[in-house]
Amino acid sequence: MSPVAAAAFASWSVPPGLTLLLLATAALYLRGWSRLHRARPARFPARRLLAFGSGLAVILVAIASPLDAFGAWLLSAHMLQHLLLLAVAPALLLLAAPDAALEMGLPRALVREAIGPLRAAPPVRAVGRMLGRPDVGLAAMALAMWGWHVPAAYELALRSPAWHEVEHASFLAAGVLFWFPVLRPWPGRPRLQGAMRPIYLLGGDLANTALAAVLTFSDRVLYPTYAGAPRLFGLSALADQSLAGVLMWVPGSLVFLAPAAVMTARWLGPERLARASEAPPSPRRSTESFDLLRAPVVGALLRAPRGRRALQGILFVIALLVIADGFFGTPAAPANLAGVLPWTWARGLLVVGLLAAGNLFCMACPFMLPREAGKRLGLATRAWPKALRSKWAAASILALFFWAYEAFDLWDRPAATAGLLVAYFVAAFAVDAFFRGASFCKYLCPIGQFQFVGSLVSPLEVRVSKPEACGTCTTHDCLRGNPAQRGCELGLFLPRKAGNLDCTFCLDCVKACPHEAIGILPVLPGRELVRDLPRSAVGRFADRPDLAALGLVFTGGAFAAAFAMVAPSGARAFALLVTAALAAAFALSPRESRSRIALTLVPLGMGMWAAHWLYHLLAAWPPGLFSGASLIGLELALLDAGVLGTLYALWRSEGARRGKLPWTAAAAALWVCGAWILLQPMPMRGMVH
Repeated sequence: MSPVAAAAFASWSVPPGLTLLLLATAALYLRGWSRLHRARPARFPARRLLAFGSGLAVILVAIASPLDAFGAWLLSAHMLQHLLLLAVAPALLLLAAPDAALEMGLPRALVREAIGPLRAAPPVRAVGRMLGRPDVGLAAMALAMWGWHVPAAYELALRSPAWHEVEHASFLAAGVLFWFPVLRPWPGRPRLQGAMRPIYLLGGDLANTALAAVLTFSDRVLYPTYAGAPRLFGLSALADQSLAGVLMWVPGSLVFLAPAAVMTARWLGPERLARASEAPPSPRRSTESFDLLRAPVVGALLRAPRGRRALQGILFVIALLVIADGFFGTPAAPANLAGVLPWTWARGLLVVGLLAAGNLFCMACPFMLPREAGKRLGLATRAWPKALRSKWAAASILALFFWAYEAFDLWDRPAATAGLLVAYFVAAFAVDAFFRGASFCKYLCPIGQFQFVGSLVSPLEVRVSKPEACGTCTTHDCLRGNPAQRGCELGLFLPRKAGNLDCTFCLDCVKACPHEAIGILPVLPGRELVRDLPRSAVGRFADRPDLAALGLVFTGGAFAAAFAMVAPSGARAFALLVTAALAAAFALSPRESRSRIALTLVPLGMGMWAAHWLYHLLAAWPPGLFSGASLIGLELALLDAGVLGTLYALWRSEGARRGKLPWTAAAAALWVCGAWILLQPMPMRGMVH
């Protein structure tokens, strides 16, 4: 060990003033806690005392331990110090319900004559209400975090001991303001309730992640002091800066996301779970809900008799141009439509559509036009073979598609991409020319299956907007059709339809309904992953291992495809590892619930697909429009939102906790792998710049 490092390790400094203040505070809290524990043992158990003592100990470690000395030479040590003061210590202190205990520890005369009247004064109460607001807490945390990491402010704190103490105090105060709306101590109640608490914490994680991305991916040393400081442990100044960003990124994200997961699980208690699992679908009336079909311009286009055909025609022409350029254009993928449009733009926009509205691509799918031509031949009289009426073939084809994309470098072979599109058109024509019931879409199409699974976390759904009209309807035109308009080819009866599975957003049901009782209405994303109700043409998730397999291919493929981008030599081993982890979780869960619970991984898979494909989409814009730091921040935010959605769906769904633990472990492992993948340099395949 170098002399500098040895001296730093021995540099425990115990500041007398701070130490006395912490000891006095500890004694005061202990006195008040003892009284409250005797009077209210259930309200003030020993864990509150432990939390308060731990919070004070974390402050002491952050300021008096060798971390403080190392902070002068290592940004990573300084970052760990800031994380302790901003996120860990304030949360522990607030969990201890310090208000009541400290007040009880003070002399009663002082509380009665001074503190009580001061706290009751209207200006003080107004300031307290303002400081307890969630927007103030989030702004204070972001301002302290970002403000002190501006190079000029950071250098000032390194040079001046007084400003260094101000920096530490502001981190601690901002941390208290941030955690207060979530953990407001008894006897108060948290300002945030229910789902707003994890959403609030996700906002804090976004601010943390964005700064971490700046530090991790900066190609220059941001703080001059570290460039000239003695180097410890073989770390260069730039490597130390990247390490600081990673510490802020991964452990820092856990500080926000782990409590968010716990709060979600507690909010979704047994009573709420029972109500959620037993409540039937209850579509809201159109007068009480947004309806995309009633929106200006867009709604008119969707309702128009030829609106869908117009969208399909536009994409059909684009597909023909891609095929022509793929076969006859330059073989260089970055300069060929077949190398850029399908693998960069189309995939990214597909994800945007899913996250914004649902199966919009299915609505405008160009492969539907040859399908319709095949139907007009009058040969589609056969039913799809009963043995194949499941998603097993679809899951296999989707997995094969993911493998072939990497194995044959489709992104770099325009002619192969053009051939794939031609084969797609031919398959759609051949299947639906001879089999009725949209068999290609429902049982074979890999793009459609991707859409079906991904749309489980979409915010819009085709569903009943006027349940009273459905209650009196006897013709069921939405399903059976009428002389002017066919009904749903996929056999989805709207009053019993739940979710977007197997729904292509064709809107045939909308146009066939004589009561105008169907709309494209908002839903809570992922709601259908929680409720396992009988669904028209789908049934219960618990009875559909084929759907579970499709969901696992969707989720596992997201991580395997992204890994193949950053470490292609190990992609096969990684894919096998992911498959083994998901198979183990499936095997360890109870038989009666494993198929249903497996689908709760879909939000995490969707988060990874979105992070991966939106990176390519946004990076394809003119250079400099989206920086690397902002892109990686967006990627990690999407991944974080995905894992929160999975944990929400997993722990809110009915079933024993024992059966959910393997899936929780699998989700956590995938999230860690995903964060590591996104932190690696990702090449822009097929792009000139």
